[in-house]
Amino acid sequence: MRRQTEDHPQWVLDPLVGVGPLRFGMGSDEVEAALGGPLAGNGQVAADGMYWQDYQETGLTCIYDRGMILVAVSVNALEGPLVRLGEVELIGRVPSELRGLARSEEVVVRVNWSGDPEVAAWGVSLGTSQELGLSAEGWLEQKGTMITSALLVGSELAHDPYSTAPVMHWRDVREQARNPGAWPVVPGHERPLWEWVPLERVGPLRFGMSPSEVAAALDGETPTGRIGHFPHWWSGKAGQWYLSEDRFEKAGVSAHYWTHPNGVPRLGAVTSCGRTGPQVAHAGIPLVGVSPSALDAAIIQHIEDHDLGLRFCPNAAAVWDGLQLVLQTARAGDAAVSEPTFCAEEWEI
Repeated sequence: MRRQTEDHPQWVLDPLVGVGPLRFGMGSDEVEAALGGPLAGNGQVAADGMYWQDYQETGLTCIYDRGMILVAVSVNALEGPLVRLGEVELIGRVPSELRGLARSEEVVVRVNWSGDPEVAAWGVSLGTSQELGLSAEGWLEQKGTMITSALLVGSELAHDPYSTAPVMHWRDVREQARNPGAWPVVPGHERPLWEWVPLERVGPLRFGMSPSEVAAALDGETPTGRIGHFPHWWSGKAGQWYLSEDRFEKAGVSAHYWTHPNGVPRLGAVTSCGRTGPQVAHAGIPLVGVSPSALDAAIIQHIEDHDLGLRFCPNAAAVWDGLQLVLQTARAGDAAVSEPTFCAEEWEI
């Protein structure tokens, strides 16, 4: 949940040099001391000595090069400090509010992998997260807006931060679909309507299919993107590559796989893209490409009316219990729209 503004530390960005009390080139012990002492968080060290540490209580991720030298800081949109550049707040803003900032300062602006502004002269690469808040009843709830986060780097990484090894160890986006900076949404009446049979299939895709069967069911469409992984990549022992996801741009869906004991990936979940995917309804409620808050209200009302079980996703979205449904969101410019993932019974959610 986004904290109140007065609860956030107020930090100043010194472009390419540091942010708040942190300076690029600090050792990891110096970073922790600058942040007030040892902090709990999740981290990972790769075989080549690069390292990242997620300090959850502060809304920061610190990224280190070999020798535990700080080279980048990621500031979370919801929980991170409020970072100021000159007179402008960078964190927790509606994205479009910042699009003209860099141009007005006469620096070169490009679009990064997520479609957001990136300014090498400042060592800033913006991103976004969906905004969360509290309902009138005090419940954590989704908002329909996106707010800004930022990756801040020193001069050595500023030319193209997400292509550098230290940042890739933290977030490797090479297999992600690049966004040109536009988020068109297909109108509801132009989307095909798919039937969902919980735990069995969605549209023509039946759980347990192989990747070739999935492609055939989608009229032979070739995947426009594939995501996979090597086991234990951080140890330097890559091993066999395993397919995790196929993206089908024309159909507007992503197929998610687990690896069957016989070695063939099998379909375990299907995501209908919030901006372009087929519409899927349950109990007469459209689940794809709609306002998250309106969808939450409709689902909760239906569950209350029919005395059904209720479950909340990690992003606070309400869903029917027992249906193996995950409701996430997709960005549509400054707004967010619903993006469901339909899962097999064995799929971990």
